[in-house]
Amino acid sequence: MKILTTRDNLLKPLQQVSGVVERRQTLPILANVLINAGQGKINITATDLEVEMKTTTLMDCDSESDFTLPARKLLDICKALPEDANIELNVESERVVIKSGRSRFTLGVLPANDYPSIEPTASSHRFSVTQKLLKRLIEKTQFAMAIQDVRYYLNGLLLEMSQNQIRAVATDGHRLALSEADCSLNQETGLQVILPRKAVLELARLLSDSDETIDVDVSSNHIRFIMGETSFTSKLIDGKFPDYQRVIPTNMDKEITADRDQLKQALMRTSILSNEKYRGIRFQFSNGLLQLLAHNPEQEEAEDEMEIDYQGDELIIGFNVGYLIEVLNVIDTDSVKLYLSDSNSSCLIQNKDSEQSRYVIMPMRL
Repeated sequence: MKILTTRDNLLKPLQQVSGVVERRQTLPILANVLINAGQGKINITATDLEVEMKTTTLMDCDSESDFTLPARKLLDICKALPEDANIELNVESERVVIKSGRSRFTLGVLPANDYPSIEPTASSHRFSVTQKLLKRLIEKTQFAMAIQDVRYYLNGLLLEMSQNQIRAVATDGHRLALSEADCSLNQETGLQVILPRKAVLELARLLSDSDETIDVDVSSNHIRFIMGETSFTSKLIDGKFPDYQRVIPTNMDKEITADRDQLKQALMRTSILSNEKYRGIRFQFSNGLLQLLAHNPEQEEAEDEMEIDYQGDELIIGFNVGYLIEVLNVIDTDSVKLYLSDSNSSCLIQNKDSEQSRYVIMPMRL
């Protein structure tokens, strides 16, 4: 069969699905994308057995055919062609010949019948949210997910849906990020699902800041996001997420307000001479002043100080500076609030004007 298209028409869907394809695969066919061609369009599917992305684009096809092609090679070929290039794909039994202008590429194919497919069980919950809302929830929390923790349920993001609210929570045991938004989901009871780390990162890349809706189907073991011509399916982590409400400190008697940019810059300067392994910095709060101190095994020291809005007893406490900087990166107000009680208790951080996003960081012994 023959497929006629343009470079941009093929490049865009390939870029969309290529993030799913791992560079190292357990099965050779997982390095490929599945292409279902016919009736004036092609479906392109990529999977790593945990997540699957499928998208559709219009193309001129003279018959119907299913085949798989190496994802990276096909993407690199499209990127290397001129922007306005026309592309012709001639599909044969064991190879595909790609022609564009004077360029010609021959790629080997693997049988489409061998390509694995993720088939979720019947949907038990269905709702819709805007892309912008879901993207914001992910961006505000994803940095706190654990990486290859033995507590596998921490290597992902909790999505919690209720009738009028959706909430995202991530924790690695040392810090916690929570963000929530009001929306009508028509969920009679609270629904909790844990998305794997890779699914979260791919979703953040896929979603836009638009008000277009995204349909979400949840089954017992999978979740599927449908947006226009693209669908994204992921396995769910089978485990119980910790009771995060117990981690959020209450009854804190010390409230500090600081300029977000000033605090971030001071932390970045001081962190230069912190211990590269532990990243600990000493915070000393006193009336109207925050002093920062870092040192490392080479006996080097960094000190910095800044004015803050605080009236109360002096408090000395240690924190991982990297955790604090990551929180300040996702807070989008000029001022930030920190709530503390003593040197052994966690710190609660949030926007000055809103409690929709809250962050908890455990202290360090210095």
